[in-house]
Amino acid sequence: MTGNDGTSDSASPTAIARDVLAIEGAALARLHDEMPAAFDTVVHLLLNVPGRVIVSGMGKSGHVAAKIAATMASTGTPAQYVHPGEASHGDLGMITAADAVILISNSGETRELADIIGHTRRFAIPMVAITRNSDSTLARQADQVLALPDAPEACAIGMAPTTSTTCAMALGDALAVALMRLRGFDRASYLAFHPGGTLGAQLLLVSAVMHRGAALPVVAETTPMGETLLEMTAKGFGVAAVVEDGRLVGVITDGDLRRNLDHLLDRSAGEVATRSPRTIAPDALLTEALGIMNAHKISTLFAVDAEDRLQGLVHIHDALRAGVA
Repeated sequence: MTGNDGTSDSASPTAIARDVLAIEGAALARLHDEMPAAFDTVVHLLLNVPGRVIVSGMGKSGHVAAKIAATMASTGTPAQYVHPGEASHGDLGMITAADAVILISNSGETRELADIIGHTRRFAIPMVAITRNSDSTLARQADQVLALPDAPEACAIGMAPTTSTTCAMALGDALAVALMRLRGFDRASYLAFHPGGTLGAQLLLVSAVMHRGAALPVVAETTPMGETLLEMTAKGFGVAAVVEDGRLVGVITDGDLRRNLDHLLDRSAGEVATRSPRTIAPDALLTEALGIMNAHKISTLFAVDAEDRLQGLVHIHDALRAGVA
């Protein structure tokens, strides 16, 4: 006995999974090859909308709509999901004349979208349809249509939203990434929207955790080592920066102290310091700083600008406390 997709009921779970992925993969390949003609127009419409991008759909399309809105919002395009049922009971007020609306419906005949469609037409709000049926009510009412490939669903009965939702999700990702790139949305922008959890930690910059100003152990080349030791002890990092005219010219570590034990207190900081020390830029990722410290078995890095002017200090414990490991 076989299902509507031609697979045997006795097929293994892995074989069924491969059938599903093959069907959905073929549909995505079609979407790639048959990109909707209005795609560029829609991207520029959304890029220039003064308000937000409102995304809506019913059922599984609603879940896809919520994900698209979340992806856009986290990559620089203000967006919001509005449930079509709630829209009919007051949430239409969330959709303003400054917004643009994306409505998702595989058939294009989802009756729950009627009130949002009517609202966009009444107030001349730009509306984009994502649908498989270019001759549907939704498509005819839309200002722009992004047509999904007319491909079979991947389920055994050919009815459960599978291929259609996969294609709609992928098309939403394509919209979000195109908008992201055209806005010049970069790592720093991304971090601003993702401050929490592991992702935020991985995107954290050295400047976000480094010690600055009076907290830094700083001496001049001519500073006697007796004073240098007091500075290192007071600041508690086990190192000292040797600075001249604001520029880092050397670093004194515990290792330098051990190598110069003989007559140490008769020397100056410049005589003991290691020249051309390893440094990091303040705008480098904290993960990069941790990688340097691990690779060279050191616990601190001084942060300098392009002219080697001292900006701060990052300790390995700062990286660990920030969740970078």
